[in-house]
Amino acid sequence: MRHLLDTQGLAREDALRILDVAEDMADTQRREIKKLPTLRGKTVVNLFFEDSTRTRISFEAAAKRLSADVINFSAKGSSVSKGESLQDTAQTLQAMGADAVVIRHGASGAPRTLATSGWISAGVVNAGDGTHEHPTQALLDAFTIRKRRFGDDSRGRDLDGVKVTIVGDVLHSRVARSNVWLLNTLGARVTLVAPPTLVPQDVSTWPADVLYDLDDAIAAGPDALMMLRIQLERMNAAYFPTEREYSRRWGLDARRLDALGADSIVMHPGPMNRGLEISAEAADSPRSTVLEQVANGVSVRMAALYLLLAGTEPSTADTPPATDAAVGTEKENTR
Repeated sequence: MRHLLDTQGLAREDALRILDVAEDMADTQRREIKKLPTLRGKTVVNLFFEDSTRTRISFEAAAKRLSADVINFSAKGSSVSKGESLQDTAQTLQAMGADAVVIRHGASGAPRTLATSGWISAGVVNAGDGTHEHPTQALLDAFTIRKRRFGDDSRGRDLDGVKVTIVGDVLHSRVARSNVWLLNTLGARVTLVAPPTLVPQDVSTWPADVLYDLDDAIAAGPDALMMLRIQLERMNAAYFPTEREYSRRWGLDARRLDALGADSIVMHPGPMNRGLEISAEAADSPRSTVLEQVANGVSVRMAALYLLLAGTEPSTADTPPATDAAVGTEKENTR
């Protein structure tokens, strides 16, 4: 795997390969010694032009647990704030010997530009670009759904027939876009629910149904209900009358939580606006996977970095990472 830029172009076998390697990585994270020597000597740069907590820390933890050296770069306080271009920044990282660049950028398409421009030879992972895509978030969401559905018997399984409903600010959500494409590739049936003003104009080309009433969507019996954050920072117009009105019509409150099927799960990519798109009762209920998604994110990003940097193509013929041997080596090195 050379780069991970989106899920729209991610083949089913490649997606399953990442999820299966993530299962191996998750197994290592339950052991006493979590660190593997797999990427020792490699340098991973977290290049974040937008604020982030969960994603940046998750990638940092993933890289460090694979023994890579990590450089965190924030646009604030850097030469970018003085007008340095993406090209100049990339060429600086190239000169420093970066092996992988994890990039979050406010402009849709920036990761692809970085990967295809010739400015840098490192592998590129898209950690969110504008309102375009956020592929590792979709992968960790699929991993979480698969784990909840199949438990320890998850390896090699897709999500054929699983009903996933995504609710909220679809218009501004790169998480929604990545999930629609990936979940469809894995066989899931996706439904989008949002106010008409928060549905993209080109959604007719997406492999998803569109509803405008959350109660109708819940009555259809989704296996997973994914609530999206209202991205007020990306809004420059009035997309709904008031926050209270939005919460009343499209928020997951205690009543709607009770109406969900017994086996339905509640998801949220975070950070949550409690009391707006999701209530405290829903966020903290046993069917909530919010904290599982955070933990699974480290395993999925470990898998992505492993496949990017360990020289293994994501094919079903590949051998999974030698995690047992790697952990054994790490134990020897710590004695």
